[in-house]
Amino acid sequence: MASPRQTKTGPGAARPRPAPRPASLPGRLGATGGRLRRWLWPGPAAQAAPEASETAPAEFERYVLATRFGQLDETLKLANYSAVTHVIVAAAVLVFFWGEASASYLIGLFVVVTTTSCIAVAAAWAHRRQHSESMSDADIALGYRVSNLIAVALGAAWGTMPIALFSSSDSDHRMLVVAIAAGLIADAYVIGPILSVALVFTVPLVAGSFLGLARSGELIGAHLAILLTVYAAFVLFSVRRMSHLSYQRILDRVRVSDQNETIGLLLHEFEESTSDWLWETDRAGCFNHVSPRVAQVAGRTVEALQGSPFAAFLAGGADRALGAGGPEVLALIRGRTAFRDHVVELPRGEETRWWQLSGKPAYDKAGRFTGFRGVGSDITASRKSEDRIAFLASYDPLTGLANRALFQDRATSECARAAVSGTSCALLYLDLDGFKVVNDTFGHGVGDQLLRSVAARLQPLNGEGVWIFRLGGDEFAVLQRCNGTAEAIALAERLIALVSASYLIDAVKAEIGVSVGIALTPQNAEDPESLLRKADLALYRAKAKGKGSFYVFENELEVTQRARRELEADIKLAIERNELALHYQPLTSLRDGRVVCFEALLRWNNPARGSVSPVEFIPVAEATGMIVAIGRYVLRQACREAARWPRHIRVAVNISPIQFRTTGFVEDIAAALASTGLDPDRLEIEITESVFLDKTAITMTNLNELRGMGIRIALDDFGTGYSSLSYLAKFPVDKIKIDRSFVRDINSSDESLAVIEAILAIAQKLSISVTAEGVETAEQARILKARNCSDIQGYILSPARPAGEIFDIIDRIPQDFARLLPAEAPRIWASPVRAVGA
Repeated sequence: MASPRQTKTGPGAARPRPAPRPASLPGRLGATGGRLRRWLWPGPAAQAAPEASETAPAEFERYVLATRFGQLDETLKLANYSAVTHVIVAAAVLVFFWGEASASYLIGLFVVVTTTSCIAVAAAWAHRRQHSESMSDADIALGYRVSNLIAVALGAAWGTMPIALFSSSDSDHRMLVVAIAAGLIADAYVIGPILSVALVFTVPLVAGSFLGLARSGELIGAHLAILLTVYAAFVLFSVRRMSHLSYQRILDRVRVSDQNETIGLLLHEFEESTSDWLWETDRAGCFNHVSPRVAQVAGRTVEALQGSPFAAFLAGGADRALGAGGPEVLALIRGRTAFRDHVVELPRGEETRWWQLSGKPAYDKAGRFTGFRGVGSDITASRKSEDRIAFLASYDPLTGLANRALFQDRATSECARAAVSGTSCALLYLDLDGFKVVNDTFGHGVGDQLLRSVAARLQPLNGEGVWIFRLGGDEFAVLQRCNGTAEAIALAERLIALVSASYLIDAVKAEIGVSVGIALTPQNAEDPESLLRKADLALYRAKAKGKGSFYVFENELEVTQRARRELEADIKLAIERNELALHYQPLTSLRDGRVVCFEALLRWNNPARGSVSPVEFIPVAEATGMIVAIGRYVLRQACREAARWPRHIRVAVNISPIQFRTTGFVEDIAAALASTGLDPDRLEIEITESVFLDKTAITMTNLNELRGMGIRIALDDFGTGYSSLSYLAKFPVDKIKIDRSFVRDINSSDESLAVIEAILAIAQKLSISVTAEGVETAEQARILKARNCSDIQGYILSPARPAGEIFDIIDRIPQDFARLLPAEAPRIWASPVRAVGA
């Protein structure tokens, strides 16, 4: 069994040698001696049960063995002093009673006591020689037995003294006998850590003293015997208590030793497995107990750090200055003030590191300051992450420009400054012209590089009262301290010239422009939100002027915007209140004058506004997304009406590009056809050329699915905008509608006539029918008929009329056509309208 100082717990704990353990001394008393066993051995025996309930059996057994060894160790250490005392007392008895008692007894007592004491000294010496070695349970049991034998021998030897000397001595020597007996009984305190040793020594001594005093035949002897016995009982009970306390003290010492070693192992593992490390200084603020982990983070050896100032550790060297946070930590240490999670910056050449330190002052048992102890961790990685997060919170990661959050802060401060300084601050709201085309054509990678290039051109303007921001997408903002509109306009012109220059990105030449909306504070707005809103209104007007334009906010823009918001609200109510209605304009065949199709045209009659033109409300509906709901209504209503017409007459419905690109568009058409029973080949979808420019997957899918369903596709307003013949070949349509702008001048403009002839020739080659819009005169109709135009549409035959007039129009148009073009009209068709529409 190891000594208490060697007893370990944890992975490295020393285990007792696997020698079989003999029954302990208390165990050998047997079941009938249970009470005596609990009285004699209050430590191991009395506490075994509760300890076993709290500690693993093997661990508890080790604690008991270590504690019993500690008690034996303390008893044998005191044996030297006790042995010397016994020899001195034996010599004194020999001298004091020489001539008063038998010389042979006195010499015999001296020899026995001296011999036994020498044996005790030898046993203690032998134990000390084995103190640094592991001792088994058998070794400890042997030590207990030897100690008990020595004690019983001494007790028996001294127990004969009162019997042999008290009766034959005078009163003075009798008092000396009683005093010596009482003093020897007190020796139980010295050998008390092991209660059994004190007991086997004291009981023979008390028994002999009682007999010696009681058999003297005198009353005083009997009184002394009783008092001596009471005194001995008190000593034994006191020794029992001391033995219990000794056991608990030694057990606690063993546990503390184990805990210290466990804590040491855990702290070592803690330093090895985490980025944290422990530090400790002495009273002078110099390192004490430097761990390898501390040396590692400092980039020095343990020996070099040991005893060095903590201040030099924070600075990275004795000749270096402290970084941010270092002086504060040293001030707290000098003030003996605990601190927690204090961040210290440590410049290390080109790299900067950050440590987070916590510490508190340490004091000894007497309350004297002994230094500081604490924990540190390298938080460089987390600090860099925090800095990156902070950067992203205020700056745009793509361009490095300040973002919308910083714009809000700066705009707020500039508005407040302008309000009291008498100067102005202009907000220039920038939107790139043509960026979407570059992004869609060459990909987002080129688009991102283009944005970075634009930011690089704007970045040099930062400073001197000018701040550049990226608000998102292709929108930028510039705040400028100025003295009025003229300075803001000058900067806008400079920005337009700067941004509009061509870009070369990955061998791609990109051409873009920029539109600028300008608003000033305090002239136009006094807070950031209003300033941005008014600059946005000005930007909207600038873009309407054309690319590369700027516009300064005027109050009428706000009036226009307010009217637009009111119109948006009225459109929403119109949808909910079914205020929208359809009128139908006929398309007439130039071959025979019959109506072949009706185009459904949306009308809105508002109770307050009266009749509202589609030119006014359709763009607003498209901008707000309400066009999708309106488009569904038009499809359902047009199909429902067309189902009542003669089967040779189709219905044409204009579809907004925004509605055409929605994922549920084809399903909406299928639902309208299914609910009304209209044949798909009687529905004609009119789209503009802008649909073909948007070559997204959903656009192409919708086009192919519509043609697959048998629905006819008509290209409206052909000849305007981005007319191209390539998409006519890739996506063949069923009809082309010539825009009214060409038809209007057909009889007065050779250019218009040439365009129409070209369109008709192409359509004939591709087998595509052609409808001419806006025909208003018979001369225009004759020119178109002569050049094989398929159909005409216009006021010459009928404006758009309500659904209730459809059948009358079908009957009337052939007659009107015959009057307009009498030579070309073969005959008046008999209309089957009444029968079909019945």
